[in-house]
Amino acid sequence: MLSKALLRLGASAARHPWRVIAAWLIAATLAVLAAVAFGGRTADSMTAPGLDSRRAAELIERAGTGQEGMTAQVVVTPLDDGATFFDDDDGARTALTRLRAEVKRLPHVLGTSDPAGALDAGGDTAVRGGLVSADGRIAVVRVQYPDQSRLSAEDLDALVDLGDRLRAELPLRIEMGGNLFYAFSDPDGGVSELIGLLAAAAILFLAFGSLVAAALPIGMAVFGLTVGVATMTVLAGVTDVPTFAPVLGSMVGLGVGIDYALFVLARHREYLAGGLDPHEAAGRAVATAGRPVVFAGGTVVVSILGLAVANVPFMTVGGLAVSIVVLIMVLASVTLLPAFLGAAGPRLARAGRIGRALQTRKPGRLALRRDPAAGAAHAAGWRRWIGHVGRHPVPYAVGAAGLLLTATLPVLGLRVGLPDDGSLPHSRTERRAYDLVAEGFGPGTNGPLVIAADPTGDPGVLDRLVATVAADPGIASVAPTHIDRATGIATLVVFPTTSPQDKATADTIARLRTEVLPTAIGHGPARAHVGGAAASLSDVGQRTSQRLPVFVAAVLAMSFLLLMLVFRSILVPLKAVLLNLLSIGAAYGIMVAVFQWGWGGALIGLEATVPIVSFIPMFLFAILFGLSMDYEVFLLSRVREEYLRTGDNGTAIVEGVSRTARIITSAALIMVAVFLSFAVAEDPSTKMFGLGLATAIFIDATVVRMVLVPATMTLLGRTNWWLPKWLDRMLPRGPVGTDDTDAESTGEAPRPRLVDR
Repeated sequence: MLSKALLRLGASAARHPWRVIAAWLIAATLAVLAAVAFGGRTADSMTAPGLDSRRAAELIERAGTGQEGMTAQVVVTPLDDGATFFDDDDGARTALTRLRAEVKRLPHVLGTSDPAGALDAGGDTAVRGGLVSADGRIAVVRVQYPDQSRLSAEDLDALVDLGDRLRAELPLRIEMGGNLFYAFSDPDGGVSELIGLLAAAAILFLAFGSLVAAALPIGMAVFGLTVGVATMTVLAGVTDVPTFAPVLGSMVGLGVGIDYALFVLARHREYLAGGLDPHEAAGRAVATAGRPVVFAGGTVVVSILGLAVANVPFMTVGGLAVSIVVLIMVLASVTLLPAFLGAAGPRLARAGRIGRALQTRKPGRLALRRDPAAGAAHAAGWRRWIGHVGRHPVPYAVGAAGLLLTATLPVLGLRVGLPDDGSLPHSRTERRAYDLVAEGFGPGTNGPLVIAADPTGDPGVLDRLVATVAADPGIASVAPTHIDRATGIATLVVFPTTSPQDKATADTIARLRTEVLPTAIGHGPARAHVGGAAASLSDVGQRTSQRLPVFVAAVLAMSFLLLMLVFRSILVPLKAVLLNLLSIGAAYGIMVAVFQWGWGGALIGLEATVPIVSFIPMFLFAILFGLSMDYEVFLLSRVREEYLRTGDNGTAIVEGVSRTARIITSAALIMVAVFLSFAVAEDPSTKMFGLGLATAIFIDATVVRMVLVPATMTLLGRTNWWLPKWLDRMLPRGPVGTDDTDAESTGEAPRPRLVDR
């Protein structure tokens, strides 16, 4: 049985703590050394097989025009308010010529546009080519790099360093942007992780009243995060790991790591208070609380790995990277943490001096007091609340469900996309470059589309293509056509009238594919596809939206089956699935209200409304559904224990929920604090992850666990644990399923059967 294995593992780690701690130190050192020696930098590759934008990229690669590679742009304007690039009285054009020459000499640069040269040939040429604005105040040097696989963050660093040097030497304001920044910019983190750790430490100290008890979950989480992020870095040396993966891995890793440690530590202190020695207490804590941890962690991992159903490679790899961190946290919870518990010995059974001083005050909601009277008073408070809900289950169930359904309503207006550089804070050079380009050339210039056409068998198709594309109301201008002589493949760079994140741009892309291009090409052998960064991101968003229902259904079915195996019930897992779905829906609705409608966006530093990042709803569902199982399994395991002991459903609900309420509240506060620390990051995607996770966990641990769960379980009565005899015989009893031998494995008294016969 799983409980017996965990009992032996936890007890062994507690008896030989320094061996286990040394093993983890060695593992962390080796992981860091491997990351330094073999690791790579994160990089984004927002594409997927089978998409129209991917077919366009394949044609461009065949043509060898260089447009299939990475790009950057250097946007400049004279520091003198009266100067323009049309004349060179103040040296602005000379400075522009030097800047372009310096950029062209950078490593791996294939070529650059030449706005100064175009001006020398004639001002109209430069303006028509989109290199100089009509007023002569803004110029763009477009920089072409090879494919991303041949580049690294060092190329971005070289461009940024050049800009820093030239700002001090030239009479120009110099800003930079482009997908080179998107692919290789360092993700947010660092400060957010530190804030999250400090907040978690403060909550843990208030919960346990002991610096030693508060330090153990933090220490375990830091160990696990070090190994996890280093492993992720090694993975980045083998394949493209998206830039959001380390941030999301740190966010989720810290949250679940501290949560899991809190569950085990709370059980350990209970056993110490009961008179067990530290080694035996640690073993039993891992056997009882560790089983829900293993199950919950496994659910998180399986849910995240299910992202592969989207058939979007960067999401699959990102999910794998985050899953590695979660797995390491689960392993640390059942090996490293009991080693810490064994090393700490009986000191964990008592609060420190400051903790005792705090505990003499009015009982708070978080303290796990060693004073029996205070602890009884605290538990009595939760019993009164759960009893109150149990006496009025209908109004509480209807009211809480209505509240969450109301919060879910904004989901009806959900619009997926990808925030462009215009959503970044003004402190970032990418945002300032974006604003200059939009001011000088129009918003669509920040997201050009690339139409790749193979005119085989129809030489006149290109003229028709250019004419029909230019006539579309969503297209502002079309750059001159480039034709590769060897393959005959043509590429057209077209500029929409709207910004990359505007819904109208996605509509323009769809119209080009369904109406404009078919009209120009007809039924001949020629073919054309719409590519470019904006088109790729739009395609990925559509694919994830199409696959989301399938993914959600698969996760719901998997969770239902696993919970049915664990709790030997049909209604308990069905209720859990529905309530979890409700809390996640409410979190989605709040995200739409904040990011799309702007409600309270200033509180998290959001400077403009943005669409929900296309892949975030699927990622959030995978993570949140797994995390919500932490509380579900932890709470229902305790309710199940009480039901086995008493056979009374009402008593089991009151005792089970009240005994876990303070732990769930503390764990939720820790997760919310960690996730909210990331909601104030600069990048909108990081903000969405942080706010979405924090909101869902808060709702799940309060409205769902402390109101809806006791209310609905009271309404269902003994049918909570109903399971047909034929189904009970079919379900396995082993590492996943549970039976009465679990109690024996932890040394507790045998209990009555769970299933009603």
